[in-house]
Amino acid sequence: MNRDLLIDLVEWKNSEYRKPLLLRGARQTGKTWLLKEFGRLQYKYLVYCNFEEDPLLDTFFESSLHPEDILQKLSVFKKAEIHPKDSFIIFDEIQLSKNALTSLKYFSEEAPEYHIAAAGSLLGLKVSRPASFPVGKVDILDIHPMCFGEFLSALGEQPLRDFLASIASIEPIPLPFHEKLIELLKTFYIVGGMPEAVARYAGARSFEDVRKVLENILALYKLDFAKHAPKEDIPRLSIIWDSIPAHLSRENKKFIFSALAPTARSRSFESALQWLSDAGLIHRAYALDHVEMPIAGFAERNIFKVYALDTGILAAQAKIPVDLFVRANELFHTFHGAFVENFVAQHLVNSRICPDSTLHYWKSESRKAEVDFLIQSGNEILPLEVKAGINPKSKSLQSYNERYKPKALLRTTLLNLMKNGPYINIPLYAIGNLGPMVKSLVV
Repeated sequence: MNRDLLIDLVEWKNSEYRKPLLLRGARQTGKTWLLKEFGRLQYKYLVYCNFEEDPLLDTFFESSLHPEDILQKLSVFKKAEIHPKDSFIIFDEIQLSKNALTSLKYFSEEAPEYHIAAAGSLLGLKVSRPASFPVGKVDILDIHPMCFGEFLSALGEQPLRDFLASIASIEPIPLPFHEKLIELLKTFYIVGGMPEAVARYAGARSFEDVRKVLENILALYKLDFAKHAPKEDIPRLSIIWDSIPAHLSRENKKFIFSALAPTARSRSFESALQWLSDAGLIHRAYALDHVEMPIAGFAERNIFKVYALDTGILAAQAKIPVDLFVRANELFHTFHGAFVENFVAQHLVNSRICPDSTLHYWKSESRKAEVDFLIQSGNEILPLEVKAGINPKSKSLQSYNERYKPKALLRTTLLNLMKNGPYINIPLYAIGNLGPMVKSLVV
């Protein structure tokens, strides 16, 4: 398999301003594989240090945090010479060593010629609480589940992905490509983008095998709740986590605390919800009834939707039958289009089209109109409505247009790529290519 972040890592390696790299992401999103593959492709020597597999590594950072001392000890321990430019040093599961995380500051200041990358789960980094987090002394890169484009590459459909990336104008995609991409999209909804699940499907083409992988990942997440979360939040975490499919099945998909339990209140559940967000397991989309720059300044923090980090994880959570994808387009309408909206949400986060990976949506003050997502590009804010099928009609987009007069009204459906006045229809499978399209629209 291949990951798009390999390109970012090459840019990091070649930057004259390079600092030690901190790769963050939710559990099971492929951090270790990515760094090892990058080291194999770009360096002569790979020095891999895993603080979970080798707990004694932590002792090398106890007496001194000076790079010279640490590198000398690692060289002896790993029985390998460490060279400034030819060696790639990986500190994996770095959240298990507070001193190792702190040491990145000294590598940045005293030994910038060494190429060092650390990997840690978002959850682990949050709870590790190092004595001195290297603020401003590391380059940070976030990894997410694989996007649909990466999924195409893994399944041997690179030409289709290249074709989508080459689109330079709003005109229909050839019908054979369009229909094939819709079928592959249905498959992605069940498999999702967790690297192990994608690899299993690419090899065996078995949805049953994929579901077992995803159920194991869900079990690991539940174990993390018990291992890392504050004791008082553990039962609330499970309640919130298990409720995500039900909330997304609601027609307006708004997260309602009272739906968790008859006596549930936002104050008692907010810390657990934030914990899931910090762990990278959910994405929140905040409501706005007044759209103005900056978007975040007008968000209503107490009104939001919650999406899972991955459609495959959502399908496993909801126990959706794995054979549902063959039933015409039924999967697109399941749970009031929950998979469709979740798919778009995770791709907006993955493609970095939303500032700080924070999602927003618009609801009118009367709450009679609602647009699923707001896209910021430069000084422009564009509405994006998500439709599960092929019905392009939208009173909400019309209401938004009457009030704000954006340069374009975006809609993503199963219809082909097309433009009709201010309306731009983007096929669901092409939502990962939305960034370049939006830039061309607001020029």
